Amino acid sequence: MPHLALVRPSPSLRESYRGLVDEFAKFSDKLVPFTLSFPNEDFAAFLQKLEDCSKGIGVPDGFVAHSTFWLIRDDNEVVGVSNIRHKLTDALRREGGNIGYGIRPTARRHGHAKAILQMSLERAADLGLSRVLITCAKSNVASVKTILHNGGVLDSEEFLQDRGAIVQRYWIANGAVVAA
Repeated sequence: MPHLALVRPSPSLRESYRGLVDEFAKFSDKLVPFTLSFPNEDFAAFLQKLEDCSKGIGVPDGFVAHSTFWLIRDDNEVVGVSNIRHKLTDALRREGGNIGYGIRPTARRHGHAKAILQMSLERAADLGLSRVLITCAKSNVASVKTILHNGGVLDSEEFLQDRGAIVQRYWIANGAVVAA
């Protein structure tokens, strides 16, 4: 069984991270979480931007401080990315929530989503979030299962015209995390 860890972004994982982003593009997948769309040609500047965002430095109007973590397999392959928003805005309550995460397309269906969410909940607790909101499209059955596995309780759902989909909102109390 592979070893998984949720780590802060690191220069040593540059090529693996870039491979993950390229894979999302190859599979025409939406870049989730949104930090995957940050330019990374100057990798040191990219890492500094992520660090600044975690402190609320340089975030655009309407955004909040947010921390990015990478799920790595066997200490050398980035298989997922998690972004934790430190607080909620009205927009994040509607769609986005506290935690967004994405798994490399070729690494899906191996339990990595459950693991990244579980580990992200632990990081969220470290940030002082005793309860987090997670949103997803109702049609994304795999994501719904992942959220439920990690203790998610459906709060509401709403058709969002701009997205053209029903978005569900789940709350997770950090004490409700189930072991993988």
